[in-house]
Amino acid sequence: MKDFKELKVWQKSHKLVLDVHKATMNFPKEEMYGLKSQMRRAGYSIPANIAEGCGRSGDAELARFLQISAGSASELQYFLILAHDLQLLRPTVYENLTDEVIQVKRMLASFIKRIRGKS
Repeated sequence: MKDFKELKVWQKSHKLVLDVHKATMNFPKEEMYGLKSQMRRAGYSIPANIAEGCGRSGDAELARFLQISAGSASELQYFLILAHDLQLLRPTVYENLTDEVIQVKRMLASFIKRIRGKS
């Protein structure tokens, strides 16, 4: 069992969630249960699955939950594009969040590769 809070990828993804939450606070009311909710859920899923994987037994299960996190990161990346195209995010906010999610995806890919290499 690993302490997820010590993982750089968890720390980075947690910061990403906080930034997504802040960026979506001023979305229109009609997006409350639409894009705003979807973006937040995809974001929450990234560090949550890292944490869950760390609580499981063995590297194979950890790698599986990291893969789920990576899928959620890709989902969030799409929602950022959509929010940008709908002009719900300022360009600088969009660029910063996109950079963050790409960094998290790279970190997850590297971590997954390292774990699977040990097996």
